[in-house]
Amino acid sequence: MTELLKLEDISVTFQARKGLFDSVNVKALDGVSLSLNKGETVSIVGESGSGKTTLGRVSLKLIEPSKGKVFFDGINLNQMNDHSIKSFRKKAQGIFQDPYSSLNSFMTIYQILEEPLIVHGYKNKSERKQIVYSVLEAVKLQPVYEVAQKFPHMLSGGLRQRVGIARALTLNPDYILADEPVSMVDASNRSEILYLMKDLQQQYGMSYIYITHDIATARHFSDKIAIMYAGRIVETGDPKDIIDDPLHPYTKALIQAIPEPNAKNRIAKREVITGEPPSPTDLPNGCRFHPRCSVAIAGKCDEIYPTEI
Repeated sequence: MTELLKLEDISVTFQARKGLFDSVNVKALDGVSLSLNKGETVSIVGESGSGKTTLGRVSLKLIEPSKGKVFFDGINLNQMNDHSIKSFRKKAQGIFQDPYSSLNSFMTIYQILEEPLIVHGYKNKSERKQIVYSVLEAVKLQPVYEVAQKFPHMLSGGLRQRVGIARALTLNPDYILADEPVSMVDASNRSEILYLMKDLQQQYGMSYIYITHDIATARHFSDKIAIMYAGRIVETGDPKDIIDDPLHPYTKALIQAIPEPNAKNRIAKREVITGEPPSPTDLPNGCRFHPRCSVAIAGKCDEIYPTEI
């Protein structure tokens, strides 16, 4: 398969205010590497605060890395000029977590979907109309004319998220970052939206990075899973291998936390992760999971960071 996106040794450090005059470094990412092939879906799974969204925003050039390189279709994003960046924006789009705040409440659905086309120089009004109606039909928002005239507040959360997906499709991108696209959608609509995204991927030939804390959905939606903890990727692999034979203790704990509806298949005693994730302002030495790990080896796990699994 052809590589589309490559994140190479990415680190991101933010400055946060501590008191009135002092500041502190917040290390959101530390030496993360990841690749995405054309037509592939890679899921990034981890707890809140693990750095998933920061990594996704770096991939869209919404955040500049403190260290490392991002390559898109072989081009280094760090070296792009303004014209090249605009061209990249057309090829890389995002579906965001909150369908309520990510849509402009003062614009109709038609205006929301037409705006990217205007920004990128589609001057033919009838062409813009055809594209808007075609993406509304693709995400199954029908009748398209009636939906196009509505405002976001007139739609449910699930329908709003379909508008968010349609907006990402208007420019026919090669890559879409889907940042927890179903976390704020009713449970009854989640699988429907994920199946829709999978169908659209086959139809448009896109690549996805799917950010989620739900490893169960990642298993069915992904070609590859990357497990993140405290700003680093601790394990990557094929979904079947990650779920059936996890290697890292953190991955094992995540899998044991998946609800099992069949009583016969339930584990008699689940391993529960104790404690809290480390503060990004005061990260532990060695493996960052060792303070919460039941199999940590003293003098080893607290001193040496293991090679990525």
